[in-house]
Amino acid sequence: MTKYHITPVDKNIQKELQHKIDFKTKPQGSLGDLESIASQIGCIQNTLTPSITNPTMVVFAGDHGIATTGLVSQYPQEVTAQMVLNFLQGGAAINAFCSQNDMDLKVVDAGVNFDFPENDQLIPAKIAKGTQNYYEVPAMSSEELERAFLKGREIVSNIHENGCNLIGFGEMGISNTSSASLIMSRILNIPVATCIGNGTGQNDAGILKKITALEAVQSKHGILNDPKEILATYGGFEIAMICGGMLEAAARNMVILVDGFIVTSALLIAQSIDKNTLDYCLYAHASNEQGHQKMLEYLKATPILNLGLRLGEGTGAALALPIIRASVNFLAQMASFEEAGVSNKE
Repeated sequence: MTKYHITPVDKNIQKELQHKIDFKTKPQGSLGDLESIASQIGCIQNTLTPSITNPTMVVFAGDHGIATTGLVSQYPQEVTAQMVLNFLQGGAAINAFCSQNDMDLKVVDAGVNFDFPENDQLIPAKIAKGTQNYYEVPAMSSEELERAFLKGREIVSNIHENGCNLIGFGEMGISNTSSASLIMSRILNIPVATCIGNGTGQNDAGILKKITALEAVQSKHGILNDPKEILATYGGFEIAMICGGMLEAAARNMVILVDGFIVTSALLIAQSIDKNTLDYCLYAHASNEQGHQKMLEYLKATPILNLGLRLGEGTGAALALPIIRASVNFLAQMASFEEAGVSNKE
């Protein structure tokens, strides 16, 4: 299996960073979370002058066999491909937010049940035309999982080599909230019913049907403990590629911008494989999905935004980018008390 070499972030520079932050022309702590973000990025980059270069959003798309049953989603599987085409035509929310915030956007066909025409924004990485139906069999084989990890690694490596030091992860895949719920249930060891939210707008009857179906799935596959087996059994190709991509990003000392519920489920697997991955993560927002709130609590994570979002696509991550830029910019551009000739407190 793929091996990653992720070192914990060196905190030796943290004291110097904090001193620099504290002696800017402001009361200590008055920039709140911007100060902790600046410190974390400075530690990741091992510098007192951290910067964001060529930030890139990568939206991974994949279809799920469970979607064909009608048990867990009110939308048909075809919507995955339709939304990918919308991304490529520039018509989705993620396009608007990336354009607004000067963030490069790439879309990955990780396993959509459709053959896309060539497009400069599209990265073809199809493992298969969707996963198997985990209501009956595991979603993917161990060999498919390994290929997905390798593709995720390759994609992130290429983006890093093009000068990117901050990468956002987004996703698209009808029924992937079900995969995320099953992964979360197993990693957090809590009932799947407590992990499920509205998804794409389910009503109460739809949610109950979804809970019943996913409880039956868990009963069929039994207790799973190995993170890669959990991912192979319940995951999607897009979630697997995100997981492999996150591990590679951490190995390359990149800042990882984590989006919402689905992307955080990939992180649950990645940190189960290597806890050091968490050192490199910034959490863009708290989703309106109840499961995401529990994920963040489990990870002891502080989200940057709380806007009631539950769209996916990486939208929360793209919206958080200006806040992250502000955190490194104040460190680089704001004068110290001494430089400004401003009296500090006695």
